[in-house]
Amino acid sequence: MKIVFFGTPEFAVHTLEKLLNHSEFEVLAVVTQPDKRRERGNKLMPSPVKVIATAHNLPVWQPERVKKDTETLTQLKQSDADVFVVVAYGQILSSKILNMPKLGCINVHGSILPKYRGAAPIQWCLYNGERETGITTMLMDAGMDTGPMLQIATTPIGLLDNAQDIANRLAVIGGDLLVETLLKLERQEIQPIPQDNLAASYAPLIQKQDYGLDWSKSAIELHNQIRGFYPNCTATFRNNLLKITASAPLGSVGNPDLPPELQELVDKLSDLSNVSDRPGVVVSIAKGIGAIIQTGEGLLLLREVQLAGKRPQAGWDFVNGTHLTVGEVFGAGS
Repeated sequence: MKIVFFGTPEFAVHTLEKLLNHSEFEVLAVVTQPDKRRERGNKLMPSPVKVIATAHNLPVWQPERVKKDTETLTQLKQSDADVFVVVAYGQILSSKILNMPKLGCINVHGSILPKYRGAAPIQWCLYNGERETGITTMLMDAGMDTGPMLQIATTPIGLLDNAQDIANRLAVIGGDLLVETLLKLERQEIQPIPQDNLAASYAPLIQKQDYGLDWSKSAIELHNQIRGFYPNCTATFRNNLLKITASAPLGSVGNPDLPPELQELVDKLSDLSNVSDRPGVVVSIAKGIGAIIQTGEGLLLLREVQLAGKRPQAGWDFVNGTHLTVGEVFGAGS
């Protein structure tokens, strides 16, 4: 099967490698986003997908706007590919492109469709506290992730999983599922299933304001925001911006998803729940673990934080390094 692969970030790398290492597939070329300048050194850096493609001596096409780039459109048409595979490419494909390959365009999407259509399915899934997610392979149409579904694979979400953890897991699942999907599609063993539009939800691009933490929210809401938008959620501490990169919601009721050491902490602190009427106050410090903050409902343990200009550090190291004391107050982020 002759394939042109569209993809850009690390999430797409495993799928490309699975195709390259499979005897039934021939990757003809790779389409990826143009090289971008990184903050440090301002050097042009290739996408992770381009790095892999270059290592395998594949043609790499990097149009600024694939729908308008006549050279790339000509190359795609002349490739005579059986299928285009799209994994987190980052640009919308026109109907003209979608209609080029014999078997159509297959997208590997990071959610259980029709839920979480759009650009950031993993992040919003965690933000909303879902307990399960997965990968859907689908035939692309002109809509935003609205095409008929081919196959679905699911995975549970643990209470302490963050967006990076889930992305790493789904990248592997996605590569395996795509291979299975392509082989079944070629043998005509799959019947595409239309999506139920009434059950659809959307996962838009994350905006800067989504990162700010509001301590009047509940502990579980804040925790889901921190892990969903990892590693960028912010609070203020002593008038400086502070990133909170890992947390755990604590409360008087046992949570079977908490690891044993944190469940023991919950049992010891059950009488502390809502001890302060001021969200953001440090109500306790767990020795060897980190600070415990009052929220609008319940307590939140800070497991990992990052001071401006510093590397992420464990919550206990932050307590020791700043000489944090009970009664200090964390402010909202921005």
